[in-house]
Amino acid sequence: MALDTGDTAWMIVATGLVMLMTPGLGFFMSGLIRFKNGLSAIMHTFSGLAILSTLWFIVGFTLVFGPTQGGIIGGIDHLFYNGVKVHEGFGANITIPGVTFATYQMMFAVITPLLIAGAFAERIKYSAFFIFAIAWSLFVYFPLAHWIWGGGWLAQLGVWDFAGGIVIHTSAGMAAIAAGLVFGRRKNYGPQIMVPHNLPLAVIGATMLWLGWFGFNAGSALAANGVAANALLTSQIGCSASVLVWLFLSWKRSGKPSVAAVINGAISGLAGITPAAGYISGESAFVLGIILGFGSYYGIVLLKEKLRIDDALDVGSVHGITGILGALAIGVAASPLIMEGGPVGWLHGNPAQLGIQAFGVGVAAVFAFAVSVAIFKIIDKTIGLKISDEEEEAGLDITQHAEKVFND
Repeated sequence: MALDTGDTAWMIVATGLVMLMTPGLGFFMSGLIRFKNGLSAIMHTFSGLAILSTLWFIVGFTLVFGPTQGGIIGGIDHLFYNGVKVHEGFGANITIPGVTFATYQMMFAVITPLLIAGAFAERIKYSAFFIFAIAWSLFVYFPLAHWIWGGGWLAQLGVWDFAGGIVIHTSAGMAAIAAGLVFGRRKNYGPQIMVPHNLPLAVIGATMLWLGWFGFNAGSALAANGVAANALLTSQIGCSASVLVWLFLSWKRSGKPSVAAVINGAISGLAGITPAAGYISGESAFVLGIILGFGSYYGIVLLKEKLRIDDALDVGSVHGITGILGALAIGVAASPLIMEGGPVGWLHGNPAQLGIQAFGVGVAAVFAFAVSVAIFKIIDKTIGLKISDEEEEAGLDITQHAEKVFND
């Protein structure tokens, strides 16, 4: 198809919005962990932006969107963006330049492994983080993204994922649970080490994430059209409903409304609406947002308080559980009135879609968890995964980066 200047302009803006989410994630995580580790979260995300952008340019794009090799992985036709055009689209029905499409997708590939950094915050050696980010991209994200977005075997079975509830949030959430199990609990695990050191910084990060999510979800329409408009609406409504659930639940539990709760509620709602944003109505998004709020809040109670898995920033619940719920919601509420040729859910006459979505979620969850455990174990047996007890006591900022948030 001919390139469209309006679509291209919107997608360049959307790419910038999604890129903004990565430093926003760093601020969000930094504010929610202890002072002595505040710089480490920013280091993970900011250096990760460069590491993973380079990896995507060299090999990631072609492994995800190259010609499928038996539905398992893309071919190597597009190494270093070879054959990705500046003045032509990439694939059928795409009205933006190939390089714009590829670079927009780069931002998804960048942020996904960095979400997992919230799970092993305050415990990982920087060298181990560096290797993990690359290995996880190669062996989890690239294959899974190809299976669903690159025309792979799950796409061929009819699994849908608008903007990454399965590819991004389910996979990152399950990797986070794997991290909590492999790393073990931090010293003195309990409420005393879970107090955020800088909530305003975390709110700034959450604000950048909320803004960037409009590019994340509305941009996934790959055009300035009605599907993008619907995705923007559903993102805002689903997020807002989840925030209100977290607000009232935290208020009821502690007797005071909590800033930390509302920003976690926002990320939970945005993550969960992501897979369905371009397929469901605003009304369905409102109901889904309520479900996401309850699911993520009580998911933290289960994983952190009942099972005592030290997922430091609750990635398994805030991203994993919500990604699963949102992906399943496609099978229930996806409407043919939103996206022509898109999925149709149970409420609109196709109950089989729910089973297909559940299968896709199950595959992604098991695959991401198993491969993540293997990667962590291999790193641990080679260069070492965790810092020492003494280094944990001193903090990652000094021991890994020889820097402090503030110098005297």
